Amino acid sequence: MSVGNESDVVTIPNMLVLGASVMLEDLPYALRLLISATFKRFNEGPFLTKTVEELMWGYDSELVEFLNKYLPGMLPLSGKFGLFAEFNNSNTGLFTIHTGRDDIRNVHKVDSWNGLTELRYWRTPQCNMINGTAGQMWPPFMTKESTLPFYSPDACRSLELVYQRPGEMNGIPLYRYVAPKTMFANGTDYAPNEGFCPCRQSGLLNVSSCRHNSPVFISHPHFFNADPVLLDYVLGLHPTEEEHGLFIDIHPVSACSHPHLKVTSFSESSRWYRSS
Repeated sequence: MSVGNESDVVTIPNMLVLGASVMLEDLPYALRLLISATFKRFNEGPFLTKTVEELMWGYDSELVEFLNKYLPGMLPLSGKFGLFAEFNNSNTGLFTIHTGRDDIRNVHKVDSWNGLTELRYWRTPQCNMINGTAGQMWPPFMTKESTLPFYSPDACRSLELVYQRPGEMNGIPLYRYVAPKTMFANGTDYAPNEGFCPCRQSGLLNVSSCRHNSPVFISHPHFFNADPVLLDYVLGLHPTEEEHGLFIDIHPVSACSHPHLKVTSFSESSRWYRSS
């Protein structure tokens, strides 16, 4: 459904340089001066011109090779740099889940993720909770009062969808669950989200604390359900629930998502993924 070719050439903010600059703020002055000189040496500036293919699937970067060689561990990547460079065959962590053998109401629920029963990214115990399932299935026998809690490694937090309406596809009854407007609301608009701050406008989740302190935010596509002021910063955004809302259609008895399900998920910085 792309409107262009992967050979198209575009100019975007240089996320590698801008992100690294923020991550280096607290380092000693001499080291920051060295890194700055390294940027100049490799002709890395605030903007980057590449083909869409290179930006999506990765390109060789002398800057990445240099930093990984002389400052190992500074960057959260090795090899090529690209928005989707390591998303194929990616590892989102080890989930330990309940089988439901003792209580069917606990089936698929997460017991731990990477050995953790709670997170360490956020400011409050509630925000650090690992709730629900891994996001593929939920306990059966759902009602309209049920919600769909799940832990998302991409968002570094637990999320929850709420019932919207009944539906049907190919004769199969379905319940549609959607992301509430409060999902990415800031702490001012929705007090329980205060633990995810420091916050910006509602509709942006600051995930810097789990992205090596790089300036990364998550939103719905086209800033759907976000503060309308964000639309003034980018030309061409027209958010609609049909095109950009996050939803899952579930068979209420088995709690399985429908095979023809369309799930529109989050955008991270300028990354768009899990839209199928």
